[in-house]
This record gives sequence, C-alpha cells and structure tokens, in this order.
Amino acid sequence: MREILDTLLTREGYHVRLAASGVEGIELAKSVPFDAAIVDMMMPGLDGIGTLEELRKLDDELPVLMITAFASVESAIAAMKRGALDYITKPFKNDEVLLVVRNAVERRRLRAENTALRQTLRAQYQNFPGIIGRSRKMKQVFDLIMQAAPSRSTMLITGESGTGKELAARAIHSNSSRSDRAFVTVNSGNLPSDLHGSTLFGHVKGAFTGAVYPKKGLCDLADKGTIFFDEIGNISLETQAKLLRVMQEREFMRLGGMETIKVDVRIVAATNCDLRQMVGDGRFREDLFYRLHVINLSLPPLRERKEDIPVLAQHFLVKYGDENRKAGLELTGEALDLLMDYDWPGNVRELENVIERAVVLTSGPRIDAGLIPEHVRSSPMFHIPRFVVPPEGISFKDVITNVEKRLIESTLDASGGVQKRAAELLHIKPTTLNEMIKRYDIRPRRKKDDETGDRPPATSRSQQRLSTAEPSRE
Repeated sequence: MREILDTLLTREGYHVRLAASGVEGIELAKSVPFDAAIVDMMMPGLDGIGTLEELRKLDDELPVLMITAFASVESAIAAMKRGALDYITKPFKNDEVLLVVRNAVERRRLRAENTALRQTLRAQYQNFPGIIGRSRKMKQVFDLIMQAAPSRSTMLITGESGTGKELAARAIHSNSSRSDRAFVTVNSGNLPSDLHGSTLFGHVKGAFTGAVYPKKGLCDLADKGTIFFDEIGNISLETQAKLLRVMQEREFMRLGGMETIKVDVRIVAATNCDLRQMVGDGRFREDLFYRLHVINLSLPPLRERKEDIPVLAQHFLVKYGDENRKAGLELTGEALDLLMDYDWPGNVRELENVIERAVVLTSGPRIDAGLIPEHVRSSPMFHIPRFVVPPEGISFKDVITNVEKRLIESTLDASGGVQKRAAELLHIKPTTLNEMIKRYDIRPRRKKDDETGDRPPATSRSQQRLSTAEPSRE
C-alpha cells in the first residue's frame, strides 16, 4: 500500500517520503517540513490517533489525512474531531486519493500565504496605517512618504476617488515630527461655499446673522499639527486667497474680526481633479496651485497595481472576518481570478465593499465566485469610465482619443507587450496596431519586465512534500 501511494503521488509531481510506522513518521516530520501527511488508522506500536496527535504537536496546521478500512469509518471521524483534515477509505480509487491530497496541499499553501500576508501587513501598518500594497508603484509611494513626511513642506496628493488619499495624508502626518499633535480633516466637498471661511478660520460675535458667540476655526485646532484639505478644488476663490495667506505668512483673521492670529500648521491637500486645467479655466488660483504643488504624491489606481489585489483582499477578509466573527476566511482561486480581471473604477474602496459583502453573506470558510457581485463577474476586459461634461463642454475627439489610447495600453499589458497577440485581442491587423502605437507614442512593456519582484514565487508541486506512514494490510 505504501509503494502504491508512493508511485501514484510521485507520478502526479509530489515529493514523497515514506515511513514504515507512526514513530518513524514522527521522526521524519521533526527533520523535514511537510505540506501534508497520510496516516493509517491501524499500525503496530503507535496507532493512527497517537501519530496524529504527535504530528499536530509538531505542527498544529499540518493537514493530516487518515486511511481506514470501510468498517472503521467511525474511528476516522473521531480522528477528524482531534484535528485530522479528512479520511480515505480502503479500497480507494486513485482519483479520490489525488483529490483529497490536492485539497490538503492547497489548504496548506493558502494558510502559509495568509500567514505571510498577515506578517507583511502588521509590519507595514506601523508606518503606513491602512495603506496596503507591495507592488513597485506602491513601494514608490511609501518611499516618497518617508522622504517627505519629516519636512514642513506642503504636499498635494492626487489620485482617483477610492485610491486612499486621506490614508496617505494620515501616513504623512504620523511619520512627521507633528505626529503627537492634531490631524484635522477639512471635507471641502461637503461644505457650502459660504461656510468655508467661518469653518476654517472661525468668526467673531456678530460677524453674520446667527453668530451669537465667537468661534474658533479648524486652523486653530490644527495649530502645531497637520490640516488636510480633501478635494481642495471645491473651495471658493475667496477662501483660496485666505488659505494662501496662511501658507505664506502663517497667519489669518477670523470672519468679521480685525485681529491677526499666528498659526503653525502643515498643509496637505488632495484632489481627483486636474488643478492645472482649473487654473486655466479661472476656477483655481495659480499662485495657490504652485504653493500646494511643492511635493506631489500621485496614488496609482487599482487597475494599474493589480498585483496588490491579493494582499488587499486578504486584509479586508481579516478585517471584516473579525467584525463578523468569521475568522480564517479564504478566497477560492476562481474568486480571486475574478477580482484580478476586474478594472475597479471605484478602486480600493470598491474592492473593500465587495469583500465586506462576501464576508457577510458567506456561510462557510471559503469565499467562492458565487459571492462575487454580478457586475464584477461579468465585467468587460476594458472599463469605459463615466464622463462628467463640464458646463463649457468637452472635446469629443480628445475623449475618444484618450479612450482609444488607454484601450491599446490595457490590451498590451494583458498580452505581455506582444503586439501580435494584442492585435488579435482587438480584432485588428498588427500593422494597424503598430501605426496606432506610433501615433499615440505608446511604449509597450513586457509583463515579465514590469512585474519582476512584486509577486511572491508560486509553490510548484515538485517542491511540495508529503509524508506517508505505512497503511496496514487489514
């Protein structure tokens, strides 16, 4: 029986070590790390249950599979209550054995990956609370934060909605000398324009109808700390002028007041708008733009750092699993593939919502494809963004050109930079694609060159190890 299992599993690509007894199997496990163990229930000397318990003492996450005669199934079930993962009844079919072993090794691999991801997240969380990523682009973000955070310089964070601009601002503050002082957020998009001045700088009694008492502003609260302007493009031109004075002179006056108040604040701003275009349109002050643009931190959209999706998904699985008392949740390979194929127009925030929904709805330890929302499962290869047409209109030609260029770039990424394959995906001639690449000055990059070092090496079956303790001849 031991030789049959050795031949079967070795042919399948596993590295198998054999033990003639439970004691010999335990000694093997002390010297070699295994991905799974196959143990017979009935063995001379130390029986299967005893071997199982000793193996679990050495490695409490080792998947142990029990082999038993049909008449001893109750014993196998008792072994599962003591920590065995599954059991196989004799006589068995080869396909049955391979399926059970495959599931055991996959479980081991997933648990090892999850453990490594948790360790990565814990280490990263210390300096960048809430910001998750290990791609090259996110490493560049982390490096810039660490370099710029200790300074007093103003920083402008740009990126699409849902990319984590406020989290980046908090990371800048927490890694600065002001970390023990206040971090004040100004939600510029949620404030009526006539309240910007009063909210930021406060007001004196009688400054306007209803100003019964004097009031301090957010700049007072942020003194010696950091003030973060979320969506700064939404503040009025009048308030922009007052903010410029705070940045240049480090002083301001309350609404309706005459007294000059000194303040020491570091300003960090964020926007998903094109401030340069707003300057050209007269909706944003040019001098304020250059004051804000001392250091620009650009956050990449999730579709440009898809290698971060597994670690982000794991982070949210742990977060919402703990909240819902569902620890140890795992994504199936099919579910993860769906997440990797989607373009995430809502970025990390959208991914978080999808994972939270799946955690709430799941009734088991694994989240499969059926728990992924329909719009993610049926997403097209290329996401066409929703356009907001400004009052002054928009160039149809420029928009179509931009979409066409992005489609070509995305397809080249999907094909690993191979133009012939990209042309096949787009159903156009390679010569036509080549002309368009030259027209838009697109520089194709091969996937292997773009992603080297960002993914952990996959565990091949030839590297996986199995131990088998000899089944009896019962």
